[in-house]
Amino acid sequence: MSADSLVAAAWEAEEALLTPSVRGDRARLESLLGPDFTEIGQSGRLWTRGGIVAALVGDSAPLPPAVLTERAARLVAPDTVLLTYRLELDGAVSRRSSLWRRDDDGVRCLFNQGTPVPS
Repeated sequence: MSADSLVAAAWEAEEALLTPSVRGDRARLESLLGPDFTEIGQSGRLWTRGGIVAALVGDSAPLPPAVLTERAARLVAPDTVLLTYRLELDGAVSRRSSLWRRDDDGVRCLFNQGTPVPS
């Protein structure tokens, strides 16, 4: 997989994580999030893979479409890419960063952080 295809696969997976069909599918979430995945949410809460999967699968609230802008991607290793972007979702705006690594099964997210943008 080339650097360009790694970046494209990471963006595709990042966007998938923001869709209701993936957020409600435990197996799909677990395939996209690495075993040691952690997230620092907008509230400052530290999430583990198990905690975020359980929260997302258990959330039945409708989710409006996500709008990603100000996208940037930076290779930090031959198999690892850092994505940064601005996210508008459900009336909230945040800046996001995600670290994705290629493995034998595709790409998996290792880390995500969301920081609220003041209105």
